[in-house]
Amino acid sequence: MQNRRTFINRLAGVAGLATISPFVNEVQGKDLLKRLKLAQSKPTSEVVTDEGFWMAVRQAYTVSPSIINLNNGGVCPQPKVVQDAVEHYNRMSNEGPSHFMWRILDAGREPLRHKLADFSGCSTEEVAVVRNTTEALANVIFGLRLKAGDEVIITKQDYPNMLNAWKQRAHREGIVLKWLNFEFPIENNDTIIREFEKAITPKTKLVHITHMINWNGQLLPAKEIAKVAHKHGAEVLVDGAHSFAHIDYKISDLDCDYFGSSLHKWMCAPFGSGLLYVKKDKIKNLYPLNAASEPESEDIRKFENLGTRSFAIEQAIGHAIDFHQMIGNERKQQRLYFLKQYWTEKVSDLPGVKIGTPKSPEFSGAIALLQVSGKTPVEVSEFLFSKYKIHTVAIEWENIKGVRITPNVYTTLKELDKLVAAIRDCVASSESSARKR
Repeated sequence: MQNRRTFINRLAGVAGLATISPFVNEVQGKDLLKRLKLAQSKPTSEVVTDEGFWMAVRQAYTVSPSIINLNNGGVCPQPKVVQDAVEHYNRMSNEGPSHFMWRILDAGREPLRHKLADFSGCSTEEVAVVRNTTEALANVIFGLRLKAGDEVIITKQDYPNMLNAWKQRAHREGIVLKWLNFEFPIENNDTIIREFEKAITPKTKLVHITHMINWNGQLLPAKEIAKVAHKHGAEVLVDGAHSFAHIDYKISDLDCDYFGSSLHKWMCAPFGSGLLYVKKDKIKNLYPLNAASEPESEDIRKFENLGTRSFAIEQAIGHAIDFHQMIGNERKQQRLYFLKQYWTEKVSDLPGVKIGTPKSPEFSGAIALLQVSGKTPVEVSEFLFSKYKIHTVAIEWENIKGVRITPNVYTTLKELDKLVAAIRDCVASSESSARKR
């Protein structure tokens, strides 16, 4: 009953956007709200394969009819209600910037902080609103009080912006980077945990964990790694760019000290929005990236000294959270995994085709890495787009090479069937070329 009340309240919140978003009053919008209500009484497994339900979700997005976008791993589009909210708040700002931005919309950050904290399962005094994962984690990387000789554990499969930040600290201050190098995919938690633990020494101050590897969608056992790190007295920083609002969990579940994510990825919030989590007792000793009047304050807000920023983007984050929660965390995760499995199972037996991503839902979500023997990732990606207008991205990073294919909640099975046909064509063309050689 409580879950139903919560859902109805969220539904009312989105429906209340009628004055901001025309979509709510359109036929498609009313149909989506109706289907969402009906879905509340159905088991998740039934809704996951209900194409009528997901087609209604698709209508909430401004999906291009000219391409099939399967690179949601880069950045996700916003539903119409979020786009309309950004435009609404932006127009309001332009009616009198210093009044509406600083006196009206700026005050909306506190309600937004409460909403983010509730979604994340942490205190409102532990969440800061920033612009992306890079900014969130840079606050931690450059704010930690490390000295020459202190060790930080990272992997060669972590995100480049984060690796470059750590390299800069190593170059400037002499901290020591302990590099791990994995051969993904791996479907064994103990194998991953053991590698992290082997790298820990008495000098280890922090373990950097990418929760979901952006290159191929490998999900790491962040909570278990954190437990090992804490046992040895090291702190833990989690890069949640691709797991947050993709996998069903709370930040508090991970038992980490620091966490950052981009909300414009799987939350489908406005471009240039993110969050930073800092455990309450860690805030005081973490310096903010942008100078604050009291750098040793225990107030999480010291990490929000950005000067003038887009208040329209910030305020629309709340609408993205409402939309995400209407679909439901568990329902969304299972649908995304279902989509990944749908197309990978249809091509995995093709000659020369490999999927460089774990099969199990314990280790993966929507992201999968396609590998075609005899063709480079760039050649495969260009083939898919030039002939079938399927947008993907070629990946060549350390031990990971292939084409990253990432559907989203608006992706249809018909589109994935076209992807499967395109991959079969690509394989056939590769075999034909090999015979001619």
